[in-house]
Amino acid sequence: MGKNVMQYSDFVEVYEGLFATTKRLEKETILAEFLKKLAKEGEPEWIYLLRGKVTPDYDDRILGLSDKLAMKAIGKTFGIKDEEIAKRYRKIGDIGELAEEFAGKKKQTSLFAKKLTVEKVFSNLRKVMGIEGKGAVSGKIALISELLGQAEGKEAKYIVRTLVGQLRVGVADATVRDAISEALFPDEKQEMSKKLEIAYDMANDFAVVFEAASKGKGALGKIDIVLGRPMNIMLPVKVTEIGEAFRICGKPAAIEHKYDGFRVVINKVGNDIKLFTRRLENVTNQFPDVVQTIKKYVKAHEVILDSEVVGYDPKTKKQRPFEAISQRIKRKYDIEKLEKELPVEENVFDVIYYDGKSLMQEPFVKRRKVLEKLIPHEKWKIRPSMQIVTDSEEVAMKFYHEALKSGEEGIMIKTLDAPYQQGRRVGYIVKMKPAANDLDLVITGAEYGSGKRGGMLTSYIVACQQNGEYLDVGKVSSGLKELEQEEGTTYDEMTKLLKPLIVSEKGKAVKVKPKIVVSVTYQNIQGSPSYDSGFAMRFPRITQYRPDYHLKDIATLDDIKTEVEKARRGMSHLG
Repeated sequence: MGKNVMQYSDFVEVYEGLFATTKRLEKETILAEFLKKLAKEGEPEWIYLLRGKVTPDYDDRILGLSDKLAMKAIGKTFGIKDEEIAKRYRKIGDIGELAEEFAGKKKQTSLFAKKLTVEKVFSNLRKVMGIEGKGAVSGKIALISELLGQAEGKEAKYIVRTLVGQLRVGVADATVRDAISEALFPDEKQEMSKKLEIAYDMANDFAVVFEAASKGKGALGKIDIVLGRPMNIMLPVKVTEIGEAFRICGKPAAIEHKYDGFRVVINKVGNDIKLFTRRLENVTNQFPDVVQTIKKYVKAHEVILDSEVVGYDPKTKKQRPFEAISQRIKRKYDIEKLEKELPVEENVFDVIYYDGKSLMQEPFVKRRKVLEKLIPHEKWKIRPSMQIVTDSEEVAMKFYHEALKSGEEGIMIKTLDAPYQQGRRVGYIVKMKPAANDLDLVITGAEYGSGKRGGMLTSYIVACQQNGEYLDVGKVSSGLKELEQEEGTTYDEMTKLLKPLIVSEKGKAVKVKPKIVVSVTYQNIQGSPSYDSGFAMRFPRITQYRPDYHLKDIATLDDIKTEVEKARRGMSHLG
């Protein structure tokens, strides 16, 4: 065990190496060599720093500093006037490089300064994240200044980049996972990567996984579900034909309604009930009616249920679209009013844990039997998801059209003997809905409108992901007006969501932290040098704001390339 004297410069060396390459295998090798050293330190939580964080993924707190606040801290540390800081920032354009420049000048006159340790950086960053309320700004600046005062140039750059959420070293979850495998299980890398992925999906915490892996296979195998903590969920892949669905899932298969609601994982321990979205956010307080429904109708002492919460009109008893009910996810006040105006029904489709036992490795058909005994049919309150089991494409298509007619999005097709496998797994679960060109993307920038929309952010840059980086794929400025008519998201509401996320401004354009996920439809995708993905959507339109989606859920660059290739094959076929 080490004595916690690792220098922060060791991390900086890794950051520089990662930043210098775009090749995933090279990133893995750099990380693996470093993780061998980090494993000896006895501080597994320091692994969070490799992804610009100081907490596990299930902790929804963020460091979240704006460039403006970071500039204040830089100015205070190095005795630079605000005007000079702002002038240099406009010229450099990178808040990290700004910190590096001033720290580099300072170091020339303080050669005997004490070296900055990882322990000090990690501790101060956590304190910065924890400060709230009156005096928060001055408290944060003091903690940041303490670090910058000790930092050398490149150390200052990465401290500030971490603080503003722009580490920019391109490290995705899979890269960290495979690097742990390469570092600790070099002779069984491929096999252990799969086991590490399973462990991470349960823990949502790289520190827990890294610590267990450092102790060997046995400790890694003991990582299990933790009641009351959010977990990664099983996700479907898209199909457009029922034949393809059966080919992937086998015959017979379970076919269920695909509800137009949002995914909620329910944790129940006695009367303590917690509700988590697929992006690991705790929404228990927003849905006291769901909590009461679970208390009343679910008789298990300990249970984890996977479900879809669907809204309905209390007068007409007709289902409401997701965009209407999403207001309840966002709202932190007037809960009782919304509870009456936008009531919800729980549609439960899987059981993951039941009275002391994980059911994840049990076949789906067995989990369904447990679910049907556990969940009553109480219309407009709670019920098992509607399901048939068939090997007939004709029967399946009839069920599909009935689902669409009743207002559902489509159907889910599930392999009967499959375990509950977290993440995306071809062969276990697929979704089928009417063909549409649509992608889930994250907003990374915006522009202020003019006229009636002056002061509002009304045009949005949207991005996909690849290896931990967000790559722009177009600008979308239409769709919200139509959604407003559905009682959904307005330009004003979107502006309120985005303003706290602004990291820099230039004229009317702003850059924002990637957090707000939206569904976007488009006519087609074409190559474009204007965006760093190399692609651009034509005629994009926002169709939904997805507060329930995690950044992991957005489309990847590979997804976009696949869509482009599909369209190319289609045009070729027409020709």
